[in-house]
Amino acid sequence: MVKDGLGLALSGADAAAAAHYERGVSELQRFVGDPVGSADKAIATAPDFTMAHVLKGWLYGLSTELEAMAVARDCHAAAAGLAATAREKAHVAALGRLASGHWHEAGRILSELTAEHPTDALALQAGHQIDFFTGNAPMLRDRIARALSSWGMGMPGYHAILGMQAFGFEEMGDYARAEALGREAVELEPRDGWAQHAVAHVMEMQSRQRDGIAWMRGNTDAWTKESFLQVHNWWHLALFHYDLGETDEVLALYDGPIYGAQSKLALNMVDASAILWRLNLGGVDVGERWASLAANWAPKAAAGNYAFNDAHAMMAFVGAGLEAPAKAMLYAQREAIARDDDNAAFARDVGHPVTLAIKAFGEGRYGETVRLLEPVRTIAHRFGGSHAQRDVIELTLIEAALRDGNDALAVKLASARNNARPASPLSSLFVQRAALLAHG
Repeated sequence: MVKDGLGLALSGADAAAAAHYERGVSELQRFVGDPVGSADKAIATAPDFTMAHVLKGWLYGLSTELEAMAVARDCHAAAAGLAATAREKAHVAALGRLASGHWHEAGRILSELTAEHPTDALALQAGHQIDFFTGNAPMLRDRIARALSSWGMGMPGYHAILGMQAFGFEEMGDYARAEALGREAVELEPRDGWAQHAVAHVMEMQSRQRDGIAWMRGNTDAWTKESFLQVHNWWHLALFHYDLGETDEVLALYDGPIYGAQSKLALNMVDASAILWRLNLGGVDVGERWASLAANWAPKAAAGNYAFNDAHAMMAFVGAGLEAPAKAMLYAQREAIARDDDNAAFARDVGHPVTLAIKAFGEGRYGETVRLLEPVRTIAHRFGGSHAQRDVIELTLIEAALRDGNDALAVKLASARNNARPASPLSSLFVQRAALLAHG
């Protein structure tokens, strides 16, 4: 039987198909190139290649797009009818659970798989992304940590293992180790966009804006060339400028690499919404940018597929003043909450109240925004994303408290943020505004 570069059996593959498959896995690990194309070539070369169908299924299933989940289900169905080892059958089972909306169960199956096969790079990669999309910070760290001793220099994809471990450490607040591993990963493979982003996260959480700008500007060719993570990484650069109050630079990045191409992919539109909403909170007029972004979100309004996306779509609908898609989204969320999948909990616990709060903010109902957001601020991780992404909830809550004249809450929230991020100019601004409100 054909085996991959780490000695794992590949049922139904021949040497040529295995080469396409391994290229696809490497592209996924670096977030570059066309891993779907590589998976398709592997399937075309060897139609009964189980893991080629699985790889394609993971690529679609982890996109958070409703239409893509249908492709993931087709990939699962194709793989389920093929010969497979016990390891491969676990992949197929996990993919099936994800494709039916059961993210946590898929992650659990992959965790058991990698306990037995710690060098299964695709299982680690898919599991890590599931941990990210479910906001499971402990597993972002521990899934990789449990496998790390089985990896070493010279093994294909080792950089990605280090990069994922770096991000897990960062999300758990272990910033020194996160930065060290992230830098090591980028040194090994400069095109590893996930490792690049892990170090950016460290600097964001530590409010090291100038370090972050230097880090992201240092070798932009490496993390932008043919990278499908580049929009998110440009967004990270924009966050550093945002915290410094450099609005013109933020808008230039938005109009250029962040949303100049007007992407219709939810993952890219999330970043676009997130940066415009932050500017909106600061009273910056972003002109017609909301309208074009909202137009691209509108077809996804009734998807009800991933609550984290819904909240960001609502930002665009509010910014553009579009009532119809906003109402359609809220209706779809209520329907989603009634379903038997993990997004029901994502929406019920966090996504629906956050989406309602964003709409209330846009309508000037700041007290209602506070009422909706304050209870979810400590459980916001339940609907996915990173600390940096979910920070928009805290920013919205603080701004709503200030605008509502709720001086006691504004002082408390501003003080907490300033203690967490004392080097942030934005933290200082919030403290000053809250103090003026309290003594006004």
